[in-house]
Amino acid sequence: MISSLPRPRAAFAAVAVVAAWSAWRPHDAATWWLEALPAVLGLPLVWLLWGRFPWTRLAAWAMALHAIILLIGAHYTYALTPLGFWLQELFDFSRNHYDRIGHLAQGFFPALLAREVLRRRTPLRGSWLAFLTTCFCLAFSALYELIEWWTALALGSGADAFLATQGDPWDTQWDMFLALCGALLAQLTLAPAHNRQLATLQAARY
Repeated sequence: MISSLPRPRAAFAAVAVVAAWSAWRPHDAATWWLEALPAVLGLPLVWLLWGRFPWTRLAAWAMALHAIILLIGAHYTYALTPLGFWLQELFDFSRNHYDRIGHLAQGFFPALLAREVLRRRTPLRGSWLAFLTTCFCLAFSALYELIEWWTALALGSGADAFLATQGDPWDTQWDMFLALCGALLAQLTLAPAHNRQLATLQAARY
């Protein structure tokens, strides 16, 4: 039966290890909660509901990798993440671009999750599936930008580390554009493998 499919223990264990490290003496505790909340709430919920809605291995690892990106950014704050400084020095960027990686991931990984739900719960296939998956990712990205705006209104300068704009007046537009690029890239590169895993998951129901 589909409900008996095993949980991806390695993926969730990796997130648990990174979460423990991330929560240990983060750069800013309030920012840690703002950045890490989707991971520390979302992954346990997926684990608890696995019997009702198990995911493909590809989707499970997408969740895990996205959570790890969020947790690394939460530990350092996005503007101070060492990987971003390394890329800044390597490519002579004008700023730390780790938040760009985060927003590319914000389109890439949720695209697989949205695609999986739509494939399993609706008759959508082909171009309509791709279109609505992309629409979901853009809507999700826009919602996140609204959350950043509301947080800035509520906290003022206390939200600077969470916003990670680093003085870029086009940061919001870049964030949504990169989410769009991530959503398209995920579907262009992983759709065939995802379809095979979905077929295997469907076969396990019988």
